[in-house]
Amino acid sequence: MAQLTLDQLRRFGLTPDTNLGQHFLTDDNVLRVIERMAALTPDDVCYEPGIGVGVLTDFLARRVRHVHGVEMDRRLEPAIDAMRADLDNVTVHWADATKLDPATLDPEPTSMVSNLPYHVAAPIVAEALQHAPGLRRYCVMVQKEVGERFFAPEGSKGYNALSALLRTTCTRTSTHKVSRQVFAPPPNVDSMLVAFDRRTGEDELIAAEHVPAYSAFLKVAFQHRRKTLANNLQTGGVALREATVAALAAVDLPPAARPEQLSPERFVRVFEELR
Repeated sequence: MAQLTLDQLRRFGLTPDTNLGQHFLTDDNVLRVIERMAALTPDDVCYEPGIGVGVLTDFLARRVRHVHGVEMDRRLEPAIDAMRADLDNVTVHWADATKLDPATLDPEPTSMVSNLPYHVAAPIVAEALQHAPGLRRYCVMVQKEVGERFFAPEGSKGYNALSALLRTTCTRTSTHKVSRQVFAPPPNVDSMLVAFDRRTGEDELIAAEHVPAYSAFLKVAFQHRRKTLANNLQTGGVALREATVAALAAVDLPPAARPEQLSPERFVRVFEELR
């Protein structure tokens, strides 16, 4: 099926725009890996930011109840229209995925499955985590380096605000490295599929309604990695240094603790202490 990518590009005279992060899949095997990692069911409603020429969209639409595809490059419209000519369960949203709230779509998406545009992969995932708690499962293709940071442990070089947010709200279920040779055109980096599930019930570390404020808190917390958490939060106008020091003491950390030292559990506790 993924040979369709090359056929579509030739048929419609299209050249992928790498400035928009366009690197289209050309390997059927990767689609099968996505199907397995995403744990698709016939009742799923998939959210796919970055349709491209629609090969993954077509693959998903034949396995789930509905697909919401998002694309901002109107040059691709003829290829996308051809893809969905025999499908009645695909809705195309011509929009910037970084500015679209998937929770507003009808029917509401339950899973995000996407070969994400590399230059906006992190903000798209972050926005979905903050504003679309109905998205329970994710399987996304991202740059390998970005994928490795998604669930980086505290204390590691890769641990950042998004790592802390992902580990607070989700649990990783699987990863799969993907060669740069299975894309047209091949990117300059290798890729990675990352699958993760939203925490629910007793596994939740923070209530869904507090996640947007918590995400903003994490961004300020990690604004300057070489500074202490107390200084970052004071500089960012979140809390006076004395208040943060007291919150750190509540989780058995010293006043000079840096953001990369805090686990998601400790970050949530500090956030709640300061709220």
